[in-house]
Amino acid sequence: MPKWFKRQMLNAYANKDVRQIRILNQCWFFYHSKNVETQEN
Repeated sequence: MPKWFKRQMLNAYANKDVRQIRILNQCWFFYHSKNVETQEN
């Protein structure tokens, strides 16, 4: 997980920003699924 992403997640959790947590979570799963598919091929 990239450092910038970790910082944003920690900041969102610290501020209890549910909207940002959801957005970051969706971005992470999209990014992760694309990377896993790329590595398998």
